[in-house]
Amino acid sequence: MLQPLKRALGSAGMTWWPASWAMRMEVRAGSSAGAQPGKKQGLEKLSAKLAAGPTLQQFLRAASPPQEPPCELTEGLEEPVPYLVPSTLPEAGRKVYLETYGCQMNVNDTDIAWAILQKNGYLRTKSLEEADVILLVTCSIREKAEQAIWNRLQQLKALKSKRRRTQAPLRIGILGCMAERLKEKILHQERLVDIVAGPDAYRDLPRLLAVDADVLPVQTSLNATSAFVSVMRGCDNMCSYCIVPFTRGRERSRPIASILQEVKMLSDQGVKEVTLLGQNVNSFRDTSEVQFCSAAAPSLSRGFSTIYKAKPGGLRFSHLLDQVSRIDPEIRIRFTSSHPKDFPDEVLQLIQERHNICKQLHLPAQSGSTRILQAMRRGYTREAYLELVHHVRDSIPGVSLSSDFIAGFCGETEEDHQQTLSLLREVGYNVGFLFAYSMRQKTQAYHRLQDDVPAEVKHQRLKELISVFREEAARVNGALVGCTQLVLVEGPSKRSASELSGRNDGNMKVIIANRELEDRAAARAQPGDYVLVKITSASSQTLRGVLLRHTTLRESAVYC
Repeated sequence: MLQPLKRALGSAGMTWWPASWAMRMEVRAGSSAGAQPGKKQGLEKLSAKLAAGPTLQQFLRAASPPQEPPCELTEGLEEPVPYLVPSTLPEAGRKVYLETYGCQMNVNDTDIAWAILQKNGYLRTKSLEEADVILLVTCSIREKAEQAIWNRLQQLKALKSKRRRTQAPLRIGILGCMAERLKEKILHQERLVDIVAGPDAYRDLPRLLAVDADVLPVQTSLNATSAFVSVMRGCDNMCSYCIVPFTRGRERSRPIASILQEVKMLSDQGVKEVTLLGQNVNSFRDTSEVQFCSAAAPSLSRGFSTIYKAKPGGLRFSHLLDQVSRIDPEIRIRFTSSHPKDFPDEVLQLIQERHNICKQLHLPAQSGSTRILQAMRRGYTREAYLELVHHVRDSIPGVSLSSDFIAGFCGETEEDHQQTLSLLREVGYNVGFLFAYSMRQKTQAYHRLQDDVPAEVKHQRLKELISVFREEAARVNGALVGCTQLVLVEGPSKRSASELSGRNDGNMKVIIANRELEDRAAARAQPGDYVLVKITSASSQTLRGVLLRHTTLRESAVYC
């Protein structure tokens, strides 16, 4: 924060001095009986200059992250600070190129950044060569993801060097988790970018681009069919392998009122599916309404624990899910990512009862070995996890499950690995996200554990996990052949213009032939349509089927 302060004072013809130095100089001047008049006058002039400049409070306000995320970020921005007059801000019509890496939160961050820039006159381009500003929204979960960004920055550096002198200088910026984790290295050591911004302050993005200061995130969806809505950020779980608490910070939730307002706006725009996003979305806790601050903390899933004390007070995820699902009975609701510990019965009951809440849950296991789960600080045993899976399936018949798994975590033995393979077989997930372990700096594992599983062993175990997952997923998905599924059409298939692609309630991709519907001879399925599809074949990743007819969410509950 001090660097922008120095630059701003310098541009105003002032010399920057830390306030504590100026105070000491004034004390010395006042207490030195023999002080020379010239020096005393100089100190008085310096004090006058400092008094005339921007105040510390103004800089602190400008540098502070927003207290409430996305929805209102394009409205009610604070008054411009004195040292940034409108003439210093980017001119309308500058083109921005946005490139996204990593998870759905980063997709959401990209939408947020674009919402702010669009409101300030920027145009979006899909061509790097046309861009005046290039922003990469980055991921820091695994080393491989970071290396892809470093390689991309080298490519962009070459593009920047070829920029014609008749054009405005090309600005390159890094947003997201990698920006937070490696800010100094990216900005000062490598000197590959002009702007670096972690995941919490997109309000000032136009100004930051104007002065090359320090950036952060905002939200809106460009997709007319589905949209992401960020409801909370950060994570308090502190799993030993995870960098998220250090890049996204502690958990903080948006006020429910602002979330409902955003979902209503998306409904009015014709969006048919909303995904509620958060690093640990089902630990949502809105403390903005005083009357709910004394509410008791919810109970955890049976057999689960946390390393932190449960926080009482606030409106919880079950209340949010209930209110969001009431806004529009024809909008399908999903949420991700979740932690298995935060599935109280009221959430499971709500999912089972509401026709527009998808019967699909993400239950990241990470490992099938209790010993490794303990080293990961996950807060549960293999047995507790399996008990939760059985309880979920009893509570929500036909539920689709997805999970995350890590191969080769610190100290993992062949026996631990075999236990993970057996968990994959026992549960039978529809969707899986599997990765080889990559140690990250700042995590507890980095400081206290040894990354002692050889790389070749990690990758061999990962191959085995993927093989078993695909085998079981093909079996689970194969059970849907002959069944009728509700599908939200998203658009044309990437492989064939004569086919459409969509997703069922369980978030499985469904490929259907785009033929005339039986009930409306002149109508073909379009993006945003709900249709009934009879499944004819299945693989571990995709369903295929024939289109039966248009439907609605309410009507489809009878068939699916």
